[in-house]
Amino acid sequence: MPIQVLVVDDSVLFRTKLQLSLGSDGDIKVIGCAVSAADAAEKLELLKPDVITLDIEMPGENGIDFLKELMPRLPIPVVVVSSMCSRTMDALAAGAVEFVRKPEAGEPNAFDRFVGDLREKIRIAAKARVHSSPALAASSLAAKLARKAAFPPDQRLVIAIGASTGGTEAILAVVRDLPATMPGIVIVQHMPANFTRLYAERLDKLCNMHVKEAQDRDRVVQGQILIAAGEFHMRLRRDTNGYYIQSQRGEKVSGHCPSVDVLFDSVAETAGKDAIGVLLTGMGADGAQGLLKMRQAGAYTIGQDKASCVVYGMPMEAYKLGAVCRQLPLDAIPNELIFSVSKRTKPSSAGKEDS
Repeated sequence: MPIQVLVVDDSVLFRTKLQLSLGSDGDIKVIGCAVSAADAAEKLELLKPDVITLDIEMPGENGIDFLKELMPRLPIPVVVVSSMCSRTMDALAAGAVEFVRKPEAGEPNAFDRFVGDLREKIRIAAKARVHSSPALAASSLAAKLARKAAFPPDQRLVIAIGASTGGTEAILAVVRDLPATMPGIVIVQHMPANFTRLYAERLDKLCNMHVKEAQDRDRVVQGQILIAAGEFHMRLRRDTNGYYIQSQRGEKVSGHCPSVDVLFDSVAETAGKDAIGVLLTGMGADGAQGLLKMRQAGAYTIGQDKASCVVYGMPMEAYKLGAVCRQLPLDAIPNELIFSVSKRTKPSSAGKEDS
C-alpha cells in the first residue's frame, strides 16, 4: 500500500502542485488536502492518513498551535513544509518528525529538488515512532546531579553525539541538564545550512552549557557544546593546546553532510579512549561504522534503545555491528554521561547550588 498523505497548506496552487507531484513514484498517495488547521482536524478523522505535510503560516490557527493540540490527542508523523527557519524549530519542539524548506521563487529546478526531498522525508516519517508527549525530558535525577556536580578542568575528555530524524528533541533531552562543567561536546545533527545556527541558539537558551554552531578552528573546551554547521563536515583535531574543530565543506559521506561517521572517525583517531560516543535516533546507518571505530579505539559508546527512538535506524545498525557498549532509553543517557565523566575525573566539592 502506498503511504497515505494529507497535505495541509492554504495556497491552492501549492496544494495542487504537491498533489500532482508527490505520487509520481507510486509509493506515496495524496488522499486529501486541507486549507487550514480546522479543516485538517476534520479531515484527519475521516481520512486517517499515515503522514501529514503541514505549512506553518496559515489563516486562523497556525501550524505550531495545531501540532501542540494534535500530538497529545492523535500522535501522527508530521513533515513541516515551510520557508520560515525560525518557526521550524518550534514545530520540531511541538512534535513534528521532519521538515523541508519551501523552494524559493526563481531558483532553477528548485521545485523538483524540493519534491524529491519531501518524498524522502515522507518515507522516513511513515516509519517514525511518534510519541504522544513530544516534549522529551531528561530525568529528574540528571537535573539534580547537574546542580551538584562540578568537574575539574580536564582537556583530555570529549563527548561526541550523532543524530538524525527525531534528533533535535532527543539531543535536547540529553544535554539540557548536563552540568556547566561537563567536558566539551561535539554534535552532528543532520540539518541543512541556516537551521543548525538557529538550533544551536535554541539549545544555548535552554542548557547549562554554552552552545554554538561550530566554526573552523573552534576550540573544544569544558562547558561548551559545538553543533556541526549544515553542509560542513566537522572533524576533531588536536594540537599542543588541546582539541579543536576542523569544519570544511565536502562531498556527502554515508548520505550526509555533515556526517556522523566523519565526526566519529576523527574522534576515534584523535581522542581514542578519552572519548564517549552517543548515537541517537535516526534513519539509515550514518554513525554506526564510526561508533564501532570509537569503541575499537577504547572509547565508551552508548546507543539509544528502540522504544525511545523516533526512528530506530542508526543506533540499531551500530548495535548490530557490536559498536555499542551499552544501549539505553533516552532519559537514562544524561545520567550515564554524568556518571561516566565522574568515574574519569575527581569532582570538586563545590558546585552549582540548588535553586
